[in-house]
Order: sequence, then C-alpha cells, then structure tokens
Amino acid sequence: MTYSLFQMAPGAYDLLLNGEVVGSVVRSSLYQPYTWTAELLEDLAPARRPAPFTEIEHIFASLEELCDWLGNVQMETGRDADPHSQIVQLWIRILA
Repeated sequence: MTYSLFQMAPGAYDLLLNGEVVGSVVRSSLYQPYTWTAELLEDLAPARRPAPFTEIEHIFASLEELCDWLGNVQMETGRDADPHSQIVQLWIRILA
C-alpha cells in the first residue's frame, strides 16, 4: 500500500491510498505547537480500515511523525505538482 498526500491549502492535504482519496490530513492548530490529524473519510469497521489506521482519526505532534506512521509517503503541492502524476490526473478526472 502506498499513501500520497496532495496539498489542497496550507495545512490541509488529501490522503490518497493507491491513487484513491481515502481521507484527509490537516493541521489542527493556528499556533505552534501544531498538531496534525489523519482522518479516514468513511467510518469503516476496524477490520476494513487500511493499515496503519486502527481508529478513524489519529493525531500527531508533527507532519513528519504522521508521514513516518503512514510509511513511504509521496507528497505533492498544487503549485509544483507534476501534471502527469497519478494524483494530478485523478483530480483532473474528478473536476472534468
């Protein structure tokens, strides 16, 4: 399983799993120390949640800590994203 984060706005990312949007990652505070939350879009039964999710929502002290928890994460921002990347192509299909 490969997770990707696509930045939608400062402090807000779509969370993709193998190219499908499955959740979001958001910065939960306006002031330091920030907290970061990874949340699934669907309230899945525990057996159906993608690893490493054991709950619908997990909170972390840093974005780096969250990314380490997810594993090998690909990160892209809207302004510097490769127009041929899987994430950008997904959004082109959604918005078309």
